[in-house]
Amino acid sequence: MISSTKLTFSILLLSVLADADPIHVPLSRRAKKTFDPNAEAHKLRVKYGRISDKALEGRFGRRANSAGIPIVNQEQDSSFLGTVTIGTPPQSFSVVLDTGSSDLWVASTDCTACSRSTPLFDSTKSSTFQGSDAGSRPITIRYGSGRVSGTLSQDTVSMGSFTIPSQTFLSVSQLSSGLVDGSVGGIMGLAFNTIASTHATPFWQALSSGNQLSSSELSFWLERAPQTSSLSDDTSPGGVFTLGGTNSSLFTGDIDFVNMPSDQQPSFWLLDMSTVTVNGKSVQITTANDASLSAIDTGTTLIGGPSGDVAAIWNAVGGSPSPGNPGFFRFPCSTTVTIALSFGSGKSWPINPQDMNLGPEERGSSMCLGGIFDLDMGTDIESDPSSGNPNWVVGDTFLKNVYSVFRANPPSVGFAQLSSLAGGTGAPSSGSSTSAPSSGSSPSITNSVSGTASIPSNSNPLSGVLSTFSAGTPGTAATASTSAGAPNSTPDGSNDSSNSSSGSGSVGSGALGTTASSLSSMVALACVMGMTFVLV
Repeated sequence: MISSTKLTFSILLLSVLADADPIHVPLSRRAKKTFDPNAEAHKLRVKYGRISDKALEGRFGRRANSAGIPIVNQEQDSSFLGTVTIGTPPQSFSVVLDTGSSDLWVASTDCTACSRSTPLFDSTKSSTFQGSDAGSRPITIRYGSGRVSGTLSQDTVSMGSFTIPSQTFLSVSQLSSGLVDGSVGGIMGLAFNTIASTHATPFWQALSSGNQLSSSELSFWLERAPQTSSLSDDTSPGGVFTLGGTNSSLFTGDIDFVNMPSDQQPSFWLLDMSTVTVNGKSVQITTANDASLSAIDTGTTLIGGPSGDVAAIWNAVGGSPSPGNPGFFRFPCSTTVTIALSFGSGKSWPINPQDMNLGPEERGSSMCLGGIFDLDMGTDIESDPSSGNPNWVVGDTFLKNVYSVFRANPPSVGFAQLSSLAGGTGAPSSGSSTSAPSSGSSPSITNSVSGTASIPSNSNPLSGVLSTFSAGTPGTAATASTSAGAPNSTPDGSNDSSNSSSGSGSVGSGALGTTASSLSSMVALACVMGMTFVLV
């Protein structure tokens, strides 16, 4: 006869092996004081195969102590970070979440050139670590003028409640100065395994193939830094990353999915850009023969495109090439530039003018740099659409304006309008793509010390942290009292019932209602408390 204890354990084990609910991970934003558009442009040209190895060696090979490329700071927005743990017992690292690459790497204790503030993985402190054979050749990954080099390793890697016991990653021993700074420990690539320099299966794909994800989706809300922000070279709340689904509190309406080109093997997250409008007027871009193939890249700050198309866009603005920044265009700082992009047969998504203006090209100048640059400028490899490499790279300049969903099956990328809780966006123009009803989930908050607090589906996913979250003793569940049925709260704190019937974009209710600005504080507190957002 099976004891009740064994039966309970068996049920729990089966529940663990079944598809898991998504996790909602608070992002932090890493900003830098310096703004170097040329460095950002070069980084992208290397990342997407537009500069040959020979040219790289000629330009950077003799600089053993290269200063690397500083991450561009666009209104305090540079890199968006999430937390992973590696090893047994777990060692925690903040890593850049990058849909434009596929490798996972972290700096190790063997890294002699790493800064004192860089967190280092110590393999000797992990009982589950497996290293490469002695004498194995190091693997190098290039990021612009910077590069990382190290050895293949395997260990237990976790993000929230998801774990891969023997995940392959690069344990980095050489790291160009300036490639990562401060508390950033590495990069987690979220593209497909076909472009992995390590030839390893990316963490998210390993979860998907192991049936750990209820939905093979990666979703992002990238929070824009306030214009009044005084942050520099530091981290701050940066949004929410959902692994295994979506978060319905952060978008409104349907998710507008566009399938990736069927003739392309999944590599980057690729879409065909179909139209560009400037201040409401269409600009002709080249779309034939995959010429508008675009990588949707959370690890990129700006937007890069082909020479002719980028010039046409800025001609429509009245801009001109920037003498000191090859490939970039300048325009009068007083000009409001509203650019919208559409992909496939999808909707047209407007970009906030704030994101398109990178600021004065030099101190005191009345001319500002634009957020779309010429990706072809200075390259020594001719663009070849048949290669599968994109001609456009669409980064955070665009992605901060939408809720983005990267779906593996079928391979597609979807966008939705941000809810007022997430800062809102301009409404997209209608299109004819296949839309999917919002199937996002409402998270609860799990704390390894304080237990779990469930939150209703129509409430702010983070407000429970600052509401009536009562901490219990270790091993006991905390509770959060909520008030249901009250009108939704608008960002200015007033009540608004107009959105109450739209489940996908509703704002917090009752005591849990909050403003978009207070959401930043909540994410910050969640990060400090080491919280992970999971479903129950």
